[in-house]
Amino acid sequence: MSMQSNPSGFVRTVASIGGASRLAGQALVRMVTPPLDFGETLRQLDRIGVGSLNLTNITALFTGMVLAVQSAYTLSKFGASLYIGEIVTLSLVRELGPVLTALMVGGRVGSGIAAELGSMNVTEQVDAMRSMAADPIRKLVVPRLWATLLMLPALTILADGMGIIGGLFIAVFQEGLTADFYFARVFRALQFNDLLLGLTKPAVFAFVIAIIGCYNGLNARGGADGVGRATTNTVYAASICILIADFFFTKLIIGLAP
Repeated sequence: MSMQSNPSGFVRTVASIGGASRLAGQALVRMVTPPLDFGETLRQLDRIGVGSLNLTNITALFTGMVLAVQSAYTLSKFGASLYIGEIVTLSLVRELGPVLTALMVGGRVGSGIAAELGSMNVTEQVDAMRSMAADPIRKLVVPRLWATLLMLPALTILADGMGIIGGLFIAVFQEGLTADFYFARVFRALQFNDLLLGLTKPAVFAFVIAIIGCYNGLNARGGADGVGRATTNTVYAASICILIADFFFTKLIIGLAP
């Protein structure tokens, strides 16, 4: 039984990767060719960006505070607690800000996209669009892809700021540093490569989240149970792909701009 099930699972995985890649190529072409549905894109910008703001900011705020607490505890043993600002800033901007924001948005937005498109698919609304000569990719996928690509970097920038403010609270109220000193260390630590890495990662993650959510939604089968499976698979696949893409993209950027 297990020997028979493993090949079928492997084949399904390969087929899903191929299908998602094909969808990504089709969506990229339609993203840069008219007509574009600006009304639906604006609606998705609100749902994806504004709807995720509290989640990502709260996550980043307490992540920055935890980083500061852990850094202060460790650095105080060496009399180096003055470096809290650098550690919090570089950890957030380079790595934790983009990755945690993408994971939070992937769980919320990716699953929402899969559930919405999956419900439309199992109720044959997508087939109805095709029967009326409408392109589901242009009408459904492209607005969500544009909205995710635009909002995830913006959410990441805000999350980085909230995380740095969280570190400020610990540095000032626990370690006795001044706010001016903390921010001076923050701005001294940041370099162009850090900003490049921290602002290009979210665009890659956004593309992954939107494509996986749209693919699973458009391929949902079997009624409500199929929509549930598509939603679960989206959260699982998006999280794994974000972490894998994070590693390879970090290696690429560091290799190109050491």
